[in-house]
Amino acid sequence: MYLRQAAAALVRRTPVPLRTVAASRYAKIDNASSASLSMLLSGKMEHLNQYGSEGYNSRVHHKDIWTWIFISGHAALVLGLNRQPVLAEDVSIELSSKNDVGGPNLTGLRKIEDGSVISNTHTSKWRIFTDQGRELFLQGKLEEAENFFLSALQEAKEGFGEKDPHVASSCNNLAELYRVKKLFDKAEPLYVEALNILEESFGPEDIRYNISVVGATLHNLGQFFVMRKKLEDAQICYERALKIKRRVLGHDHTDYADTMYHLGMVLYLQGKIKDSEALVQDSIRILEDGGLGESTIYIRRLRFLAQVFSKSNQPAEAENAQRKILHVMEFSKGWNSLDTVIAAEDLALTLQSIGRLREAQELLQRCLDVRKSLLPENHIQISANLLHMARVTMLSSSQLKKKDSCEAISELDKAKDLLSNSIRIAQHVVDKLKENGKLKNHKSSRATERERHAALVILLQSLDTLGFLEITRHELLKSKGEHQPFLEAENVLRQCISSFKEFEEGGSISSNSGAVKVEYLSCLKHLSSLISDSTLQELNEEIERVKIQLSQSHKSKTSSS
Repeated sequence: MYLRQAAAALVRRTPVPLRTVAASRYAKIDNASSASLSMLLSGKMEHLNQYGSEGYNSRVHHKDIWTWIFISGHAALVLGLNRQPVLAEDVSIELSSKNDVGGPNLTGLRKIEDGSVISNTHTSKWRIFTDQGRELFLQGKLEEAENFFLSALQEAKEGFGEKDPHVASSCNNLAELYRVKKLFDKAEPLYVEALNILEESFGPEDIRYNISVVGATLHNLGQFFVMRKKLEDAQICYERALKIKRRVLGHDHTDYADTMYHLGMVLYLQGKIKDSEALVQDSIRILEDGGLGESTIYIRRLRFLAQVFSKSNQPAEAENAQRKILHVMEFSKGWNSLDTVIAAEDLALTLQSIGRLREAQELLQRCLDVRKSLLPENHIQISANLLHMARVTMLSSSQLKKKDSCEAISELDKAKDLLSNSIRIAQHVVDKLKENGKLKNHKSSRATERERHAALVILLQSLDTLGFLEITRHELLKSKGEHQPFLEAENVLRQCISSFKEFEEGGSISSNSGAVKVEYLSCLKHLSSLISDSTLQELNEEIERVKIQLSQSHKSKTSSS
């Protein structure tokens, strides 16, 4: 799937040696832009997994030369603006006399009027190997594609000359393949070689150089560094790219907004929240002004902005962003769409966080009704929806307990019914996926593993929440003079632990299932607060074991990046 997405929007990344990159403050980069953007400082990053870089195809106007830049000759390097891999295309442009290609870069080749070159044996082979490598790459046959790209690189050097842009194109293609294979140590030198060739081929005053080499290349290089979690390097690249794009394209161009947004994400992950907000908001405004206020890219940026607001404790701003998203989804897709449901659910959870429980519950109920009409009866999304509703109901109970303990207990009963159904569905999904894995008698696919882990997380969350509900009920009954043991709460929490152990012992819990272990740890802690017998020490030891595992997993991910 990843490679198919790559085929849909091919983009090249060509790193530049950091010693040649001069960092600059944003205020110096774009003095003519809005005041909010002048706040930008140079800035740090965690993995962008749930946010990600944008996977989209920008809307291209036929007069825009930016989206695809053709550097030189027949079949020269192509640089794009999307984040997916891009391979070289077979194109030509007319070259100005100032930057003619008839010099030493085309050793042994005769120039013709349109600036391209007459083929020889090597150049013909380069074309064939490049095309074959590209096709294999897009089919996911990376080992075969690598061989063709290596051959294409050699033919380009012999046919066009060591320092020709066609060589840069071949270096870039091979680098992209290594990047997809996560062989970053092999990819980066090739990116650098490609850039160095282009810098020698085009002077810094050449408009094509400014757009393609310093603009698009630095933008894509920034994304490469983001993947490596080299945030300072990524920031430098994006800042330079932003300055170039503003000068060449103008501060209202969507590609300028694209780099602005990516720089905003890097700054956010560096902890520069206010600077990040300003950049992302301005990138969204540019889309709105450009008539892209209903596009997928617009929704993704708004969603990221809402997450930034939520994490920086700005619920009112998060609510406004989410209401915008919901409005667009209602207008474009209507309520008979899961995309609209997800937007409404996000808004409901924000409303829940600021205590507007009635509005949250009404939205969640509508989401549940739509999901039941669109999805199978026992779909995991329905289970998750019920869990959200139960939590809101429990918060409502908490608000009532000082005023009316009987009404508070009634609300807990409603929440318990919701949780019971959530647990039933989640358990059904988990069991079904487990059984399917046994029937296939082979290692589960990544998609199946993700689905299983998601179902298990929801199952553990629902069980843990039910255990906490029973603890709360016990306290309410105790306040009324009624005394009940914690038996129900203890049983539910032990069931939660048992569900985890079943998958761990069966080898279904991988080292990457941190979310599952976090929920398991929560169950352990709640159970440890209820018991005082001889099993408490064993329980505490298990808590420490899981804590160590989570800590080691976090350190491993950090070091590998």
